[in-house]
Amino acid sequence: MILFLARFLIKNHDQVDSPAVRQGYGMLSGAFGIAFNILLVIFKMIAGALSGSIAVVSDALNNLSDVASSLVTLIFFKLSGAEADKEHPFGHGRLEYVAGLIVSLFIILMAVELVQTSVLKIFNPQAITASPVVILILLVSMIVKLIMFMSYLQVAGRIGSTTLKSTAMDSLSDVLSTGIVLLSLIIFRITGHNIDGFAGILVAVFIIKTGVDAARDTINPLLGEPPSKEFIRDIMNTVLAHDCVLGVHDIVVHNYGPSRIMMSLHVEVPSDKTLLEVHDSVDEIEKELHQKYHCTAVIHMDPVDDRDLETIRLKNWLALILEEFDPGLSFHDFRIVRKPETVPVIQFDLEVPYKYAIDENTLVADIKERLYEMASHYDADITVDHSEPKV
Repeated sequence: MILFLARFLIKNHDQVDSPAVRQGYGMLSGAFGIAFNILLVIFKMIAGALSGSIAVVSDALNNLSDVASSLVTLIFFKLSGAEADKEHPFGHGRLEYVAGLIVSLFIILMAVELVQTSVLKIFNPQAITASPVVILILLVSMIVKLIMFMSYLQVAGRIGSTTLKSTAMDSLSDVLSTGIVLLSLIIFRITGHNIDGFAGILVAVFIIKTGVDAARDTINPLLGEPPSKEFIRDIMNTVLAHDCVLGVHDIVVHNYGPSRIMMSLHVEVPSDKTLLEVHDSVDEIEKELHQKYHCTAVIHMDPVDDRDLETIRLKNWLALILEEFDPGLSFHDFRIVRKPETVPVIQFDLEVPYKYAIDENTLVADIKERLYEMASHYDADITVDHSEPKV
């Protein structure tokens, strides 16, 4: 539904990489949530008053917290779209993650209150009424929340928003929690057993899990998390498509909010190219990355001699050594540094998985020892880079 409304309310709605368009989707989603959740609160409060059920009232209060969450989403999406300034030179995009964190805290706090109220209801049960009107209200609210879940999920996928994904999962949790409340009323209507308090606790458990999951999804980008493998692969394919590039490594992506990215990377280039040729090519790559990902890219050039037979021989020998040690190891930026009156040096970066079983210094020493067996007249300079395990 939100995507349908976006066609009429958001200018250039299909340009989802634009910060302005993204902001429009976020604010529209917030307004959508406020309107529908207010309606749900009203109808569930009526149902709670008619039935006398604490579980129904708890479910209504859960939707009231959703109103506050939607309001936070709307406000923070508006603020996150502000341009960069002197105090925040990389923009305000991370406010979207802050909004997600606040939403998750709302969810958890409301759930804790529901647990307390439900426990009291267990020890002090009160009569409830499971009328057809109450059951109908809950059924309709489940359908509405299911529509909201699908709408939020579609928008989250469209603009890549963890905040709206968390909101979508909260809506799905609301469907399940309302279903539990509905089931407890049906059980009471059929059997006369009052499990209202227990149903309220079960609803709260669902809500707490949703809040914790939402908090984790927003805290990770705030602390700094690695980009997806798909994103790194796409960057590598984009850069390697240029004829001057022999290899890509050390890709670092800094996320200052969706559509606000800074990245740095190393590209291996032929050493026989002039500095001016390589510089022009790197400029083209940086411009392409900016156009494709709306990012600022900084590229470091690593000259590689891809024609020297001795370099090729030693690279092949190193590949065999690492294969013997562990297929999960790899290397890049391999070169031989030759200076007058000094021993030539084999330099390369060794990629080692995080939390590797072997101590780094021991690993480097063992690899150097194997290299000296083939190239005793060389020294070796190995820089350790950490990476995800190869699969």
